[in-house]
Amino acid sequence: MTNLFSTFDPCTGMMSMNWTSSMIIMVMMPYKLWKTTNSWIILMKKMYITLHKEMLSLMKYKGSTMMLTSTFMLIIYNNMMGLLPYVFTSTSHLTMSMTMAMPIWLGMMLYGWTNKTNKMFTHLVPTGTPPPLMPFMILIETISNMIRPISLMVRLSANMIAGHLLMTLLGNNPNITMVMTMIMFMTLLMFEVSVAIIQAYVFMTLTTLYSSEI
Repeated sequence: MTNLFSTFDPCTGMMSMNWTSSMIIMVMMPYKLWKTTNSWIILMKKMYITLHKEMLSLMKYKGSTMMLTSTFMLIIYNNMMGLLPYVFTSTSHLTMSMTMAMPIWLGMMLYGWTNKTNKMFTHLVPTGTPPPLMPFMILIETISNMIRPISLMVRLSANMIAGHLLMTLLGNNPNITMVMTMIMFMTLLMFEVSVAIIQAYVFMTLTTLYSSEI
């Protein structure tokens, strides 16, 4: 390992198949091979229904909940798969997170400014803003809207990288005994599982909140 961040390098050779880790979950969902629904499919359906009901209170466009629940499942699958040994964590790279955040944000902005121009302009100036502060508020709100996809992708990637870096640092420390290492790694693994779930939920929730403003 030349440096600490080389563990996150997706280019490890001409025949590298690191990015195929994003498709491993397809092996876990052979719906047509089951005569009856198993516990995995039942759990999946309950998650979809729960997320759908939660987003309906914020999302007013029909069919949008399907897109956001699919994004949630894609992120949580990749986060969980990245916890397995020798499996590449695709969500720890800005390439993957930007591919999800940028098209969603750009689509919402294009739809809002094309079909609801007046409403989008009203969002730039909060209610009760004094007239002298209106130009500054427009500038601040514009910058806030522009950095939303950046905040989404950086938040997801940074949180996934942080735990992996910490585990890599502890694994390379020769001064820690085996028992202490196992205890710390089990604690970190539980923490990483919770972070993987929370980050997928945060990505979906923030996207839903952004879309509710249109």
